[in-house]
Amino acid sequence: MFAWLLSLFGRGRRAEAAPIREEDAYARSYGVRSGEILSVERLPDPEPQQIPRRTGDMSGELLRRAFEVKLDSRGKASTAT
Repeated sequence: MFAWLLSLFGRGRRAEAAPIREEDAYARSYGVRSGEILSVERLPDPEPQQIPRRTGDMSGELLRRAFEVKLDSRGKASTAT
């Protein structure tokens, strides 16, 4: 009974795998080696883009009021659902 239970979960004795050569292991991992030589060049870093700044008559007080309105509208939306 116990042997049947062990065989069910695959914990029985396993045969040792035969050792493989280094060339075979490399071929299994990376495929067959070719004679091609590739040259990889790094692309130059792109120029950093300027962040557009908003210019205008937006004062600190107007910004604060707009933020309060936005917060109030979020509160109304969450209580409505």
